Amino acid sequence: MTSRNALRQLGNTDLRVGNISFGCWRFAGTDLAPATAKIDAALSYGMTLIDTADIYGYGDPTGGFGASETLLGKVLRGAPSLRAEMVIATKGGIQPGVPYDSSRNYLLDACDASLSRLGIDTIDLYQIHRPDLMAHPAEVAATLAEIVESGRARAVGVSNYTASQFAAIVQSSPGLIATTQPELSLWHYETIDDGVLDLAIQHKATPLAWSPLGRGAIADTESPLGVALSAVAAVHEVSTTAIALAWILHHPSRPIPIIGTQNIERIRDAATAADVKLARSEWYGLLAATGRPLP
Repeated sequence: MTSRNALRQLGNTDLRVGNISFGCWRFAGTDLAPATAKIDAALSYGMTLIDTADIYGYGDPTGGFGASETLLGKVLRGAPSLRAEMVIATKGGIQPGVPYDSSRNYLLDACDASLSRLGIDTIDLYQIHRPDLMAHPAEVAATLAEIVESGRARAVGVSNYTASQFAAIVQSSPGLIATTQPELSLWHYETIDDGVLDLAIQHKATPLAWSPLGRGAIADTESPLGVALSAVAAVHEVSTTAIALAWILHHPSRPIPIIGTQNIERIRDAATAADVKLARSEWYGLLAATGRPLP
């Protein structure tokens, strides 16, 4: 069986993380004590990759641009021993009102601002949050290489890149891109067909799957997929959440799902996915329950 204590490598780097990542999209807007408790719980259940972004918190009246990073920085200042247990991933490149900017100056400034808010010397994984269609992939790759060479980040990646966009940037920077972060779930299964995961395998990049529970669609237990999930969950004596995450974990590109829950009990429940061993018939049965035709 897969163990929740097993580690997955990020690309060709020396960074190894737990099977499931804790996401900080909804992390901002709370006090320091509960924020620390969430991070501590995630780490205790093997979720060593902590995923955030400079835009997380923007639009929240209790937060603002950079609020999630700022709160995580406060957690680290209050409990500095936690830093050694985690791999911190953050993202930049979204500029409200622009909306996307992957120019050299903007990315370098954004990375420096993230470092300041987090209160750390080096970001473990720095990713471009969304592709800037006005930026040449070779220039973006050069900037990402500079971010690594300058010591701002240990590794770099991209997020929400299409297969062709990913292919273009890795062609400009062989071996540089450690991760690609697509939306991937049983409710957004197109990612297994659009070439992103195949390219990740080809270029030894690790997929980080955002919204692995279909943006809350897992709550629909009466749909054909919901019924199928419940049936498989009953066999394995785990929750439907665990089965939905396990379905992602079993793909050969070795994706790491990023969970967004801020509930400690749900964090614990999600961690059980790493112990589920799906049969091929179960994996394909769940895919068929989405309505995707099988050959």
